[in-house]
Amino acid sequence: MEFTANEVQQLVQKHYLLGVAVAPLQGYDEFNYRITDTSGRKFILKITGEEKQYSFLDAQLRILDHLTVTDVAWKFQQILRNKNRQELTPVFKDGKQYYVRILTWLEGECWATVPVKTKELYLDLGHFLGETDEAMREFQHDALHRHYTWDISTAAEANKLLHHIPDPEKRRLAGYFLLAFETEVVPVLQELRHACIHGDANDYNVLVQDGKVSGLIDLGDMVYTALVNNVAIACTYAMFNAEDPLQAAAWVIEGYHKAFPLTEQEVDLIYYLIAGRLCISVTQSAYQASQGSSNSHHFVTEKDAWELLNTLIRINPLRAADTFRKACGMPSAINKEEDYSQLLNERAAVIGRNLSISYRKPLKIVKGALQYLYDDKGETYVDCVNNPSHVGHCHPVVVRAMQRQIATLNTNSRYLSDHLVEYAKELLSTLPPNLAVVYFTNSGSEANDLAIRMSRHYTGRKDVMVLDHAYHGTSTVAMEMSPYKFDGKGGFGQMPYIHKAVSPDLYRGEFRYDDPLAGEKYAADVAQILERNPGKIAAFICETLLGVGGQIPLPDNYLSQVYKYIRAAGGVCIADEVQVGFGRVGEKFWGFELQEVQPDIVVLGKPIGNGHPLAAVVVTPEIADAFNNGMEYFNTFGGNPVSMVTGRAVLEVIRTEQMQQHALETGNYLMDGLRSLMAKHRIISDVRGFGLFIGAEMVKDHTTMEPAVDEINAVVEQMKERGFLLSTDGPLHNVLKIKPPMVFNRQNAADMVHHLDEVLTALNY
Repeated sequence: MEFTANEVQQLVQKHYLLGVAVAPLQGYDEFNYRITDTSGRKFILKITGEEKQYSFLDAQLRILDHLTVTDVAWKFQQILRNKNRQELTPVFKDGKQYYVRILTWLEGECWATVPVKTKELYLDLGHFLGETDEAMREFQHDALHRHYTWDISTAAEANKLLHHIPDPEKRRLAGYFLLAFETEVVPVLQELRHACIHGDANDYNVLVQDGKVSGLIDLGDMVYTALVNNVAIACTYAMFNAEDPLQAAAWVIEGYHKAFPLTEQEVDLIYYLIAGRLCISVTQSAYQASQGSSNSHHFVTEKDAWELLNTLIRINPLRAADTFRKACGMPSAINKEEDYSQLLNERAAVIGRNLSISYRKPLKIVKGALQYLYDDKGETYVDCVNNPSHVGHCHPVVVRAMQRQIATLNTNSRYLSDHLVEYAKELLSTLPPNLAVVYFTNSGSEANDLAIRMSRHYTGRKDVMVLDHAYHGTSTVAMEMSPYKFDGKGGFGQMPYIHKAVSPDLYRGEFRYDDPLAGEKYAADVAQILERNPGKIAAFICETLLGVGGQIPLPDNYLSQVYKYIRAAGGVCIADEVQVGFGRVGEKFWGFELQEVQPDIVVLGKPIGNGHPLAAVVVTPEIADAFNNGMEYFNTFGGNPVSMVTGRAVLEVIRTEQMQQHALETGNYLMDGLRSLMAKHRIISDVRGFGLFIGAEMVKDHTTMEPAVDEINAVVEQMKERGFLLSTDGPLHNVLKIKPPMVFNRQNAADMVHHLDEVLTALNY
C-alpha cells in the first residue's frame, strides 16, 4: 500500500528530524519519493516492503560503503542515517513492516532525455562502468547470489512468457533470439568471469551532466553473474535511438575495455547478451500487459526494445563481434581476404561438379535467422528465394520440437507411433475429404516418383502427361517426366511414354491475359493428346503454379477442364504442390484450390518440413487400395518420429502465426511495388503470381519479347551485393524468381523494391 506525501513527511520528521517537501516518483518494486529539506537539499527516499529481504537491502548499503574509497564513489549515492545513526529505518503500516532509506541526490539528467549523445559520452559511459566493475571485482555478499529475472544469464527462462506476446511476428522474433541465446551463450556461461555487478545501467539510471556521466542510481538489480553482462546491459540501452546502434555499442565497449579489459570470448558474446536482455524486457512487458498493469514503468522501454530487436536481426552476429573486437584492439573475427579458392578446389575434388553454385562471387552462408542469412564475411542477406525454409530459417518453434524429439526417439514406422497418426490426421484436415490416405517420403522427388508408381498400379497404364518445361525432381522417373531436364543440356530426350502438353503461359503463349477463355483453350491441347493416345495415359501431373516453367499461375478454369478430360479417359490427376503448398499462395492453402479442383493425388515436399527432409503423397482410398497389392511399401525414414513432429510444428506455426494471411497481404504489397516499377523500367514486362509465389519477367523489347538474360543476371548479382538473394527461372532464364520464407515482411518487400529500382536505374534498364 502506497504511502501518502503527508505520511512520508511525518516519518522523515520523526526518524530523521527533517522538515521536507515530498514529490512521489515512479518505481518498479519500491515506493520512491523525492524529498527536499528547508535548506533546498534534495534526497531520494525509498520505502521497501518486507517481501524484499533485509539481506539484499544490506548488500546495497555495503556496496556503497565499498565504493566510498574508490575513484567512482562520487558518482554513486550515499546513505543518510536516521537520528539513531541507522541506515535502514523500519516502519509499520496496516500491520506490515517496511524499510525506509534516504539517499543523497545526484545531479544530472537521465541518459534517455539527453538530446545529442557524442562519441565521447558513449566512451565515458563505458569507461565509468569499467572502473566500477574494476572497483567491485573483490566485493562479495551472500544476498547477491540470487536468482533474478533481469539477470541476463537467466534470459532463457523468458521462453515461459513468450505466449503473452500477442503479435506473431514479435513473438517469433523474441523466440528466435532466445533460441540463439540458448545455442550460443548458455553452453559457455560457466566459463565466463563472474562478479557482483550493478546490473541495470539503463537509460533512466545513468545520469549525464556537461557531456559526461555524472552518476548511476538504483542498486535494486545487483546480482552475482557473468561480469560481461554489466557492459552488455549498458550497450543495450545505449543503442536505443542511436543513429548507428552498433557503433554506439562499440564505443561503450571500447571505453569499458580501456578501464577493465574484456576477453575475446566475452566480446564475442555481447551481441547475444544484448538480445537476451531485450527478450527479458519485451516478455516482461507482455506479461505485465496480460495482467492488466497500469504501471508505466513496466512499459517504459518496450517500444525501443522491439525496434532494437528488429535492428539486431538485420546485423550479422559475426559483424557485431568483429566491430566489438576492433573497438578493443583485438584480432578481427572475419577473414576478409579469404577468396574460397581452397574450399572450391576441395569441393570440386570430392563433390560432383555438376552441382552448381549461386552467384559469380560465391557466398559462404554460416547462419540463418528467419528471413535473413548471414555469411562468413559479416554480411546480412534478405532471403527472397528459399521456399523450403517455409516458416523461416531456424524458426524457434520448429527447432525446439525437432530437438526434443531427436533427443527422445527416432526410428522407423514399423513401430506404433502417435506422432505418425496424429500428423497424418492434421495434414489430411487441410485437404479435401476425397484425399484420405498418406504415404510419407523424404523428398519431393521421391514423392513424385511414388505418385507415378501408384497411378500406374491403379490404372494399369504406363504413360504420363506433363506440361512442357516442367520439373518434378531428380529421381529417374521424375527426370523422365521433367522436360526442363530431358530437353535441356545433357538431357536424354523424351521417352515414348511421356507426353508434353503445352505450357499455359498467359504472357508468352498462344492465348494471353486478354482472352477470357484462355484456360479452356490451353486445356484443349490435353484433350488432343488423349485422342492421339487412347487408353494409354495413366496420369496427368502438373504443378498448380508453374515454378521452373516461369513462375506462372494457371489460367482460370484450366485444371477443371484438364481434370475432366483426364478422368474421362481413365487417367489420374496429380497435383504437384511441392513448390506452392502450405499457404504460400495466400488466397488458399493449396495451389489447386485456386483452380477449384480436387486432385486424385497430391504431392507435398519442400515447405512441409521447413527444410527438414520430409515429403508426402496423399491419395484417395481407391488408389491406396489398388496400391496395396501384396507388395509391402516401406520407407526407412519416411514417417519417422522426428519428421512427424517437425511436420506438425510447421502446421502449428502456419496456423498460429497466420502465415497464409500474411502471405496474401505481403505478396500483394510486393506485387504492387513491382508493378509500379514497370512504368519506369521497361525491362520489366510482366509481374505475376499469388501470395509469396511471384515472378517478374524481363525482356529487351516488349514487342519481340526477346529475353533479357544477361541483363537479369546482372540485376541478380547487383541485388546480391545490396543484400537481397534472388534467382532466375523460366525456360528462357529471364524471370526473376521470388519465393521467400513466409516470414518475409512488408519492410523487406519495400526495401527490395527500393533497391531493385536503384539497380535498374544504375544499369540503365
